[in-house]
Amino acid sequence: MIEELLLSAKKKLWRLHANEPQASAVLAKALGVNAIVAQLLINRRVTSPAEARLFLDAPMSALHNPQLLPGVPAAAARVVQAIKAKEPICIYGDYDVDGTTGTAILVGLLSRLGAVVTFYVPHRIDEGYGLNEAALRELASQGVKMVITVDCGITGHKEALVAKEIGLELIVTDHHEMKPTLPEAMLVHPRLPGSAYPFHGLSGSCVAFKLAWAIGQAANGGERVTPELREFLLDAMGLAALGLVADVMPLRDENRIFTRHGLRRLVKHPGLGVKALLDEAKLSETVKAEDVSFKLGPRINAAGRLGCARLVVELLTTTNPRKAKELAEFLEKQNGDRQTLERRMTTQAKELVEQQGYAEHPAIVVGSEDWHQGVVGIVAGRLSDTFGKPALVVSLKPNDEPSSGSGRSFSGFALHTAMDACSDLLESHGGHAAAVGFRVKPSNLEELRRRFCEVVQASCPDGPPPAYLELDAEIPLASLNFPLMNDIDKLEPYGTDHPRPRFLATAVTIDGTPKRIGVGERHLSFRVRQGGTSIRAVAWGMGERIDELPKGGEPICIAFTPKVNEWNGYRNVEMEVVDFQVGAVAQLG
Repeated sequence: MIEELLLSAKKKLWRLHANEPQASAVLAKALGVNAIVAQLLINRRVTSPAEARLFLDAPMSALHNPQLLPGVPAAAARVVQAIKAKEPICIYGDYDVDGTTGTAILVGLLSRLGAVVTFYVPHRIDEGYGLNEAALRELASQGVKMVITVDCGITGHKEALVAKEIGLELIVTDHHEMKPTLPEAMLVHPRLPGSAYPFHGLSGSCVAFKLAWAIGQAANGGERVTPELREFLLDAMGLAALGLVADVMPLRDENRIFTRHGLRRLVKHPGLGVKALLDEAKLSETVKAEDVSFKLGPRINAAGRLGCARLVVELLTTTNPRKAKELAEFLEKQNGDRQTLERRMTTQAKELVEQQGYAEHPAIVVGSEDWHQGVVGIVAGRLSDTFGKPALVVSLKPNDEPSSGSGRSFSGFALHTAMDACSDLLESHGGHAAAVGFRVKPSNLEELRRRFCEVVQASCPDGPPPAYLELDAEIPLASLNFPLMNDIDKLEPYGTDHPRPRFLATAVTIDGTPKRIGVGERHLSFRVRQGGTSIRAVAWGMGERIDELPKGGEPICIAFTPKVNEWNGYRNVEMEVVDFQVGAVAQLG
C-alpha cells in the first residue's frame, strides 16, 4: 500500500514552455550565445539584452548599497560607537547554515576592528529557535552591553522587552516574516514597513554581510573600506553565499551576485575552516550551488541538528589549522549520523501516514516521542514532497511538555499564514511561506491536525495544485555537445527561482539493456538512441521503475538535465533523467 501511495504521489504533469524562436534568436545574437540558452533566459523572465547581460555577468558593482537597507545606517553608526567605547558585544546567531555563516561574518568583521566581541548560538534541542530570555539574562550577567542578532529576532517582541529591562542594547538583523508587533529594538530587515530596498529576497547571512559592509564604511569614515576589510568582505561573500543557498533563497538579483562571486572565492581563497570543510566534502576545483545544497550545507547543519551549532562558528572563524581539521572531521561524523537518523525517521513517518490514513487528509500532521527534534524539518520536507501536501512533523516530549515541530509545504501555499490561524494551539511559531518552526503541547496535537487540515482545505478546496514538471524546451539528442554545455554553464549559479535546465527528448528508444545500479540498486542506468545518436542516461532514485521501461524498441519520452560526466580522464555529455513516459509523443499537462 505505501509503495502505491509513494508512486502515485511522485507522478507529475509535464508542462513545456512555449518556444519563442524569433525572440530567442534576437537575444542569442545580441549576447553571442546558443539560441537554446536564449530560450532558457526567456523562460526565466529575462527578456531584454541589457537585462540578460547583467544576469549573465552578475558584476559585483551591481550589489545594492548597504546604506539603502532599512536600519543599516543607524545600526552601523551605533556599532562603531560601541567598538570605540570597548562595550562588550555579542553576536547572537541562529543555529542553521544561514545563521552560523552570518554570525561568523560579523564576528570576523568586528574582531578586525578591535571590538570586544563574543558570539552565542542557542542549542536547538534545549533552547529552540530565536532569542530566549534565559540566554539574554546570562549574557547580561557576563557583562555584555550590546546584542546583535543574525537570522532571528524579528518576532521576539517579548524578548526585546526583557533585553530592555536588563539593560541590553538590542540590534535585530533578520529576513524572516514579521508579525504585526515589531520588537522594541534597532531593526535591520529588507522588508521593514516603508522599505524602498530594491531586493527583498536577502538571506540572514546577506543581511549580516550588508551590516558588516556598512560598519566597515562607518569605521573608515566614508563610502570605502580599508584594504584589509575589503579582502575580508570578499571572503565573507563566500560565507554569505553558503547561507543563502542553504536557506533556499531565490538566486536572482544580488543573491545571484553573492553566489557567483562568493562560491568562486571559497575555492580560490578559503579560510582555514572552509578549507577543512571542502576537504571533507572532497571539493577542490569548483563549488557550485548544488554542492552547497547537497554537500556543504548538510555538513554545516549537522552540528546544529544533533548537537551544538556553536562549533560551526568556531570552525568558520578559527585561525588554528589543527582545530579546523578536527572540527571539520567532527561535522563529517555528525552528518553521517544525521543521515542514518533521517532515513529511519522518514520511513517511520511514511508508515505512520499509511497506518492512520493521513494520506487522505488535506495535510499531514504527525508526531512521535521517538523522533529527534533536530531532524523533523528534513522529514517534513520528505513527506511534503512525497505526498504533495503541507506537512507538520513534531518531536513529542513526555508529560505534555511543549514539543518542537517543523513544517514544509509546496510552492504557492503560505505555510506561515496557515500557522497564524492555529496560533492559539501553539506555544510559539515563526518562519515563512515554505518552512516554519513551532512548539506545541502533545495534548494539542490532535486538535492542531484537525485545525490545520481545515485551513489547508479552505485554502485549497480542490486539493493541492497539480505538481508540474517544468520543461524548458524540446531538443534533439544530437544537440547535446560540449559547446552547448559551455553555453549552459554561463547561466550558473542555478538554484531556487533559477533551476537547472530541464529538456524534453521525444521518440527515443532504449539502446541495450537497462540495469539497476548503486547501493541497494536504487538507481537506473541505460542508453537511449535517437536517429544516429546514442547517449547514456542515469535516473537517480528510480530503480523501482525499471519494469516501466519498454522492451522491443517501443519509443519513450524523457525529461532530463544534461550533465558532463568526467571519469578516468574521459568526458561525456549524459542525460540525468528527471522523469520518463512511454510513447513517441509526450503527454503534457
